[in-house]
Amino acid sequence: MTSRRNFLEKMGLTAMGLPLMTHSTDYLTSYHVLDGPTLKVAIMGLGSYGTRVAEAMKSCKRAKLTGVISGTPSKITDWQSKYGIPEKNCYNYENFDAVKDNPDIDAIYVITPNALHKDQVIRTAKAGKHAICEKPMGISSSECVEMIKACRDADVRLLVGYRMHFEPNTVEVIRMRMEGELGTIKFFQGQSGFRIGNPNQWRLNKELAGGGAMMDIGIYAVNGSRYMVGEEPIWVTAQETKTDPVKFPEGVDETIQFQFGFPSGAVASCLSTYSMNGLDRFFLNGTEGFAEMQPSTGYGPIKGRTHKGPLTEPIVTHQTLQMDEMAAMIFDGKEPIVSVNGEEGLKDLVIMEGIYEAAKTGKRVNLI
Repeated sequence: MTSRRNFLEKMGLTAMGLPLMTHSTDYLTSYHVLDGPTLKVAIMGLGSYGTRVAEAMKSCKRAKLTGVISGTPSKITDWQSKYGIPEKNCYNYENFDAVKDNPDIDAIYVITPNALHKDQVIRTAKAGKHAICEKPMGISSSECVEMIKACRDADVRLLVGYRMHFEPNTVEVIRMRMEGELGTIKFFQGQSGFRIGNPNQWRLNKELAGGGAMMDIGIYAVNGSRYMVGEEPIWVTAQETKTDPVKFPEGVDETIQFQFGFPSGAVASCLSTYSMNGLDRFFLNGTEGFAEMQPSTGYGPIKGRTHKGPLTEPIVTHQTLQMDEMAAMIFDGKEPIVSVNGEEGLKDLVIMEGIYEAAKTGKRVNLI
């Protein structure tokens, strides 16, 4: 597929409202919305990240863990004891559709392997509950379209776990760019990677992950390039490197370098890898200044500097802030400076499909 815009038009997303990235400075007010109804959340997928979210929610002002969904009975028992979850709010993957009749749950946070997201989000929507989906939203753009439509048809929100869209130092850099303090943006560099361990984990299984490093860690550089530059890329080139074809079989990328071009003439150079540690850095350069963040997307604290000096915004637990802000989105209509809705998740998948195509063909792929 050489034209992503043609794809979006065929899927009817122009009618659904899928513009180029837009931001509003209305968000630049407070980091916490403390007043209002509490969002009652069930976490689906009780692994390491589900646990991180649950722990973070202990400090939330407007979001509360009220239910669990898992295919492992022992995990459910452990979570019941640890978080005080009543038996009536516990489900497995086969029966969680019954959440439809449970007023103790407003939203389901899907934190399962990537390939399971589509069906689980669609079932969540059909049960009349809001869906929060961990990134990547799906394993293909066509899956994302189905998820968006299902949630729209059910009149529920579909939000994606883009925690960095709320992180204070990240928001400050975006503010500086939006208000012209960096001048005209010329260049972005995003490096995202680590050495992955257990070769038998689901992240190295194409059927469950939908790819390799790009689907797990590379998405941070993809998404970050968009909110840092403030534009949507119009073309991509990419090169794949594989040093261990046993650990990284066909369809599971180990390392991909990729480059974007933007409408303004700005360019980006990024790296996604499962074979190098210490890669968590963003650099944004403009005609009047720069911003550098390292670490840029890790769990924190995020650190960085600009031409004006160090970034000194409050250090927060990302998932606590994310869940409180999502409660404000669902109940109050508040929107973040960079969207976290389903359309945002779709945009990243469209771009990543372009990256994979460019890496495979060796050609520049147009994204519009």
